[in-house]
Amino acid sequence: QERPVESGGGSVQAGQSLKLSCAIPVSKNIISMAWFRQSPGKEREGVATLFPGSGNTVYADSVKGRFTISRDNADNTLYLEMHSLKPEDTAVYYCATGIMYGTWYRKESYNSWGQGTQVTVSS
Repeated sequence: QERPVESGGGSVQAGQSLKLSCAIPVSKNIISMAWFRQSPGKEREGVATLFPGSGNTVYADSVKGRFTISRDNADNTLYLEMHSLKPEDTAVYYCATGIMYGTWYRKESYNSWGQGTQVTVSS
């Protein structure tokens, strides 16, 4: 089974921007796509989700207004554009896809995960 593949992580100063990309395997069964993040000692948390069928998006309160999730249908790529980055945004960011409906911010709702990409924000 093919898995998503993330890219675009890096180290930036607080207030700067980064754009993450995720190559999504082609599948008609995928009904949800999401970005999660995990920092040391913390649970993996949902950052944003996109439902390909409707185009609807949902964001965690902590990133609302600063992050934008989007998808390029032509090349099956999911993006996470991050602005006004803060040190607390430092984490490994994961791309995930799901084939069943579930609570968007719960990792159990997704069945396929990328390997993660590190984002480090320094003050």
